[in-house]
Amino acid sequence: MNLALAGLVVLIIGDSHMSSRDYLITTLHDALINQGAVVHSYGVCGSNAADWVYRATEPCGRAERHNKDAPHVDAGQVQGWSIDELIAQNHPNLILVELGDTMAGYGQSSLPQAWIWGQVKSLTRRIKADNIPCAWVGPPWGSEGTRYHKTYTRVKEMSEFLSQIVAPCEFIDSTTFATPGDWPTIDGQHFTASGYRNWGDDIAASVVRLARQKDLTP
Repeated sequence: MNLALAGLVVLIIGDSHMSSRDYLITTLHDALINQGAVVHSYGVCGSNAADWVYRATEPCGRAERHNKDAPHVDAGQVQGWSIDELIAQNHPNLILVELGDTMAGYGQSSLPQAWIWGQVKSLTRRIKADNIPCAWVGPPWGSEGTRYHKTYTRVKEMSEFLSQIVAPCEFIDSTTFATPGDWPTIDGQHFTASGYRNWGDDIAASVVRLARQKDLTP
């Protein structure tokens, strides 16, 4: 069988969408494995991009998963990981960053562009220093009118801004995978099982296209 990602080692880092057992750490991780990749996934609830440079402590848990092992989840206040240590441990051929919702300033009157730019560049500079190809996954639609104060307008604004600043990473636009409200959520931000399955499959398909375009497989 010819698998599109055979031999590729993928390192995934992300926020709460990656830090619970049935979220992307299961669906996206499995979808990449099914294409032949070796996958190492890490999620820290509430994390921003710079938290992966300075190894911040966050209040709401973390998770990690290695290839076909089950996810290991730690609840409560936890310390995250630094991108440097994860690169050294896992030797990835591709880094996949899933960070958007935590930095979009939901509930604020305007998108905090200067702060977001600083967050993003602090992480992409570290990735660029190791000359590792990367892709950045933008935020999905979610639902409006919930405790996270998410709005479709802000999701689109955040997605468009990230697309302009995440270089040298390629940008994966999650808003193109569905229309607003297509994927039901449990709280406005986090999806039901079907949503995470759809999102994970769509991200994986984008990674396959990227790997072919950039000839990333060893």
